Amino acid sequence: MGLIIIVGALGFVMVASVLIAYMRQPEDPLTKLKRAAANPGKTEPGARLRQADQNAQLQKFAKFLEPEDVNELSAKQLMLRQAGYQSRDAVRIFYFAQMTLGLLGMAAGILYTGVLGGGEGMSTQKTMIYTLLPGAIGYFLPKYWVTRRVEARKEEITRGFPDALDMMLVCVEAGQSLDQCIVRVSAELRASYRALAEEFQIVAYEMKAGKDKITVLNDMGERCGVQDVSSFVTVLVQSAAFGTSISDALRVYAGEMRDKRVMRAEEAANKLPTKMTLATMMLTVPPLLIILVGPSVHGITQLGNMGGLAE
Repeated sequence: MGLIIIVGALGFVMVASVLIAYMRQPEDPLTKLKRAAANPGKTEPGARLRQADQNAQLQKFAKFLEPEDVNELSAKQLMLRQAGYQSRDAVRIFYFAQMTLGLLGMAAGILYTGVLGGGEGMSTQKTMIYTLLPGAIGYFLPKYWVTRRVEARKEEITRGFPDALDMMLVCVEAGQSLDQCIVRVSAELRASYRALAEEFQIVAYEMKAGKDKITVLNDMGERCGVQDVSSFVTVLVQSAAFGTSISDALRVYAGEMRDKRVMRAEEAANKLPTKMTLATMMLTVPPLLIILVGPSVHGITQLGNMGGLAE
């Protein structure tokens, strides 16, 4: 135990000292000059607002908190955007949370087994498990949280997308352009389907910034990760390419989405009896057996006791 405690304490102190040293490390003057040359209007209010979402402290640990592989970095950014984290520092914060929670979990395991006396009488293998398991749980907890967020967000977008299409169809038929109806739909959906409203709001901002409409729609389909949204983006792109009416395309696709929502509801209703079968058997069969077989077992037990007394 003494060796494990010493090694764990030394590792924790080394990691903490390295983090403190990097936090206190002064910024390289050449980096300041490069940033000033790249952003000559830095002192303007607009430039300050554009740089406000960057964390200067995390920038120092960029090589440690970001994958060096570009494909892996892009995949992680896409996963975090699908979870609703749109910040530039989302990847760095994710890896920082993994490292911090892992170290805190390991410190808690060492504290429990070594300081509080929870490891007394344990074997070396069990002590290592109790020491490393909290660290492993803390390390994988952010990944589990992000995965659950992605699933919940996709489910919310899937549920709210038919209503969004109906609103878009009403706005387009009322004479509004696609940009205006996206802004209106994002404002109307914020109270009920916040995730979908945020996606439409991002699309509206990118269109206002002058980004190509087809690129913006394709980015939305990739960012949502929902098949219905990807198909909708394909419909709009084809409608723009062939010059057909957007309202006709929206009317047809909105009808298909309504039918698909009804089919999902019917599918869930048909699955319900199958899911209830196991619960019904577990909650009904044991009491029924007790009621039916219990008196017979009790009678046989009484006859056995009477036979033993007669002997």
